[in-house]
Amino acid sequence: MLCPFNRLLKDALKEHRAVGAFNVGNLEMLLGIIKAAEESQTPVILQIAEKRFTHSPLEYIAPMLHAAAMRAKIEVAVELDHGCSLFNVRRAMDLGFNTIMFDGSMYPVEKNISETRKIADETHARGVALEAEIGIVGGSEGGADLTANCASLSDIVALGSKSSCDALAIAIGNAHGHYKGIPKLNFDLLEKAHNTLPDLPFVLHGGTGISPADFRKAITLGIAKINIATANFDAIVTASMQYAEKSAPLSRNYFALNENMVEQVYNTTLAHIKIFNNQEPLDSIKF
Repeated sequence: MLCPFNRLLKDALKEHRAVGAFNVGNLEMLLGIIKAAEESQTPVILQIAEKRFTHSPLEYIAPMLHAAAMRAKIEVAVELDHGCSLFNVRRAMDLGFNTIMFDGSMYPVEKNISETRKIADETHARGVALEAEIGIVGGSEGGADLTANCASLSDIVALGSKSSCDALAIAIGNAHGHYKGIPKLNFDLLEKAHNTLPDLPFVLHGGTGISPADFRKAITLGIAKINIATANFDAIVTASMQYAEKSAPLSRNYFALNENMVEQVYNTTLAHIKIFNNQEPLDSIKF
């Protein structure tokens, strides 16, 4: 069932867990994510980033995400990830997205605040939640590679308190895509930010490659939503390659390939959900 974003994150913050926000590129990814959410009875967020529209056009994928949320046997929110233009923010809301992530991180903090407030005025008028971002999350979100640049505590507090955002993605050394080396998250910064803004849910982008132990530590310090994209895109590729390698050419068919891709995404999603729920011992969770 379609569920308010704010309630999902507020509940997660109160219960010392995080909601998994999983980017979707095709039907198989969507089926695997929903299967994992329903089996674990854990709410999730379905997302697509604006820069992915070239491969997954919004008008095609939005109805699919919205229908999955409405039919799911668990609570689901649907988010536009890394929305950069008011045009696409409005398109996403028109197509049933109930939360928007506006990325104003490329602006100086004062302009980020003012632009985010403008978007918040529009989204809130339509009953849609807004996630903002501060600092530079490294890696590539469909464009040029960026070097991670941690946000300052003062900028985090300024954007979090002045922009009317409902959740705040903060750069603490995290990066999109595959990490080049071991991620080094600035937990001291996260702890100070959480102590200053204890009621604001923080978001961790660039989740793929962060260790389970670091996920759990981040959750204890105010992270209530964690984005996963690359891990499931990798799962789709891996499933496709394994199916091609293990099956005879004349026996290959789309339906078997579909089932393999769904299962691989399901396994990857379920493992992350178990980590984010912050209950099972980490050594019992297998990818």
